[in-house]
Amino acid sequence: MSSCTTYDPSAPGLLSFAKAREGFLDGSDRPRNYLERCLETISQREDTVRAFVAIDADAARAVADAANERYRAGKPLSVLDGMPIAIKDIFDTAGLPSENGSLVYAGRRPKFDGAVAANLRRGGAVILGKTITTEFAFAAPGATRNPWDKLRTPGGSSSGSAAAVGAAMVPVAIGSQGRASTLRPASYCGTWALKTSRGAIDWRGSLPTPVSTNHVGILAGSLADMWMTANWLSRTGGSEAGHPSLSGEPSLPDARRPHRLARLDTAGWSSVPAPAKDAFETAMAAFGRRGVEIAGRADDPAIEAFEGDLVALREQLVTILLYEMRWPIVMLADKMPERMSDTARERAALAATITPADYARALDWADGVRARHSALGEKYDACVTLSSTGIATKGMPVGDMTFGEPSSLLRVPAINAPLLASQGMPLGIQLMGLLHADLDLVQIAHWMIHAVQRGED
Repeated sequence: MSSCTTYDPSAPGLLSFAKAREGFLDGSDRPRNYLERCLETISQREDTVRAFVAIDADAARAVADAANERYRAGKPLSVLDGMPIAIKDIFDTAGLPSENGSLVYAGRRPKFDGAVAANLRRGGAVILGKTITTEFAFAAPGATRNPWDKLRTPGGSSSGSAAAVGAAMVPVAIGSQGRASTLRPASYCGTWALKTSRGAIDWRGSLPTPVSTNHVGILAGSLADMWMTANWLSRTGGSEAGHPSLSGEPSLPDARRPHRLARLDTAGWSSVPAPAKDAFETAMAAFGRRGVEIAGRADDPAIEAFEGDLVALREQLVTILLYEMRWPIVMLADKMPERMSDTARERAALAATITPADYARALDWADGVRARHSALGEKYDACVTLSSTGIATKGMPVGDMTFGEPSSLLRVPAINAPLLASQGMPLGIQLMGLLHADLDLVQIAHWMIHAVQRGED
């Protein structure tokens, strides 16, 4: 895969740990061998893609060797045992830089893992390194390039995680989303991604970020890898306090054809170029031919009303984000402004102006739109839209966030399905479900693979 390869969603050439694991179980392959293949790809592509802020190959080899012995003895720790995985550099990871994409945290190496890293290690996952993120996961972009075209952005803020998976360096990488930071990079880089229901995966031990909208994201080369990683972290590692874990088993659930889908334009449809619109319409037509009713704003007044909510959503979401990020961003801007970008300082200044009354009004509005979205769930299996306003833009700005914002404010699960291409680049279909219905959404995504790529029911 070169840095300017034409993207083919039916054969993207990404990694599947679930398939490789079959070889570990029957003895025809070993986790250490799999890791070495990942490291070889990294050696070939990292200078161009720049996905990682740090790699510890020696430590990864030691963990992979231990996994070799467990498989040889028939006693793997979990479905993740031996999986090379990369972690976004906002999650504390013992012994590795955890710098939050910021000069403020330069040189920071925590002694202890945060919850995500700790629970991955418990399952035998091979933490290969930390991936580049934007500054504080919301400001200045990092050095990462799109693996399909080095002149285009990988998106943000989970830029390095999406690029590492999209470049076939690792089968899975951990990201996050408070606004659009998992779905958009996944769409741009051609990876599967699950932004879990709010609180489904324990977040503690990471950069303090907006509590109301922050979600763990799983980016992967296959739907099976995406689901089994999310399932392990949620059901074995645990959810956040006050939130339920994901339901279901770690194996990929059976495909399920939806009966009805609510097609959403969101506030971003007018910005989508014609080739991307055509690709999306082709997919919707394929769903319709296979017996799925697609209802849009012209078909259902409830969808039309919800579309109005989505136009108003950004202002309310930004108010919530800015208010909840005042600590530590305002404090850091006061203490060491010289180590922050102009963008970060400007957002800190704006955050300081948000009043408790502004925040309360935004929370009330968000409660209302969540109720209206939940009502749609009584008639539709899920909502379907794009994950981005088109393919990755040229240059390094992280791109338009519009299509990723609704699921963040709603706190519901959303999946990027990398099933479309436009102008030789990846383009993702987004499925957005009901709160805590992550498993149902994965079943529909599984069906979509057959419907879009294979022409099957």
